[in-house]
Amino acid sequence: MTELLPLLFFLVICAALMLGYPVALTLTGVSLGFAGLGLLFGAFDVIYLELIPNRLYGILTNQNLLAVPLFVFMGTMLEKSRVAEDLLNNMAVVFARVPGGLGLSIVLVGMLLAASTGIVGATVVTMGILSLPTMLKAGYKPSLAAGTLCATGTLGQIIPPSICLVLLGEVISNAYQQSQLNSGVFAPDTVSIGDLFAGAIVPGLLLVFCYGAYVLLTALFKPADAPSLKAAEVNALRAQHKSLTLALLKGLLPPVFLVVTVLGSILLGIATPTEAASVGAVGALFLAAAKRALDLSVLHEVSLETLRVTSMVYLILVGAAVFSSVFRGFGGDTLIEELLLNLPGGVVSAVLLVMLLIFLLGFILDFIEITFMVVPLVGPILLAMGVDPVWLGVMIAINLQTSFLTPPFGFSLFYLRSVAPPEVRTQDIYRGVIPFVALQIALMLLLAAWPQLATWLPAQLN
Repeated sequence: MTELLPLLFFLVICAALMLGYPVALTLTGVSLGFAGLGLLFGAFDVIYLELIPNRLYGILTNQNLLAVPLFVFMGTMLEKSRVAEDLLNNMAVVFARVPGGLGLSIVLVGMLLAASTGIVGATVVTMGILSLPTMLKAGYKPSLAAGTLCATGTLGQIIPPSICLVLLGEVISNAYQQSQLNSGVFAPDTVSIGDLFAGAIVPGLLLVFCYGAYVLLTALFKPADAPSLKAAEVNALRAQHKSLTLALLKGLLPPVFLVVTVLGSILLGIATPTEAASVGAVGALFLAAAKRALDLSVLHEVSLETLRVTSMVYLILVGAAVFSSVFRGFGGDTLIEELLLNLPGGVVSAVLLVMLLIFLLGFILDFIEITFMVVPLVGPILLAMGVDPVWLGVMIAINLQTSFLTPPFGFSLFYLRSVAPPEVRTQDIYRGVIPFVALQIALMLLLAAWPQLATWLPAQLN
């Protein structure tokens, strides 16, 4: 009976989360409750509780995790200083005469916002407020407009530098070292957050290209769904920008330069993710000041949002540390290892099962909880079976992105629903995202067949 305790423990956690209880408090409370029951019945070793303070100290002193508040500050400052709005306006001018030009501009701006914010909810809401009314006014089919915005908003999961990849890189790095130590390798190889950033670039850009191609093909073959602007509208739009080149230099070049500088310094080994994130935060401040959009109220709002997101991340980290310690105390890690190793089909079946579990959990949990609850348990086992750590990290990121976009429970759909006008029905949002979900599944299949899409660039940079 005691061997089923880890499974019961995990199911109770999921049930409590589905009832709407706070994630961090649920992880901690239920874990300690089960630990107490285990001690009462002699099915739990107290040493696993004694290890928790050391793990929490390690979390709070981890230099890589300091990149989280800095990246949040950078992205929030760019959002609040209306850089995103300037980007959208200028890109709309550039693509004004191209079929589906407004949709293409939104895909590209969404990519840049994803690279700067890395937070799915913030990107979807921002793009929805700025772009959805414009697309509807231009005559775009509501389902196409909603699907494009939802899909581009989830790019924050895969386009570096994103918070998801920072946290996932840290966990994958620890899991990789643990898998080698378990195999008797006491001088383990390392994989860094920068490696995961590099591995995500090609799949991320390929996904952006597929999104853009879909919008363009829709505009060409179904022009009524994505109509081009009329000549008078184009001229009026361009008349608002006396110098198109100057407008692009002011609206497009600064944020692109900032993102490229931050990402490039990490990939080239010039700076650690935390150092690069600090440069990004200071750069965002300078951009806001240059636009004359920086004042005490904006700084106060950005600082509060940074504090809120960072506190949420660290509180979930604490809860996840307690959960994983108690889960291991019940032998849950051994149970998972036996299950994955004994599956027919070997490593392929094991990866499929883990990806299915992560996909389903993405309906009820955010990427932070999944990253720190599930990946530390299954990561060392899969990596010990020969799975490449960078490939695994990229696959998990795209899988989570797909889960957040899939009807009827995807988080991205609810974020857009919260800011969409009444004429955009929920069915329109669901219908609009299906082609983009298909594109993401196709990308995952392509990565499975050709892992070099994720592993080639990190190998070249190392």
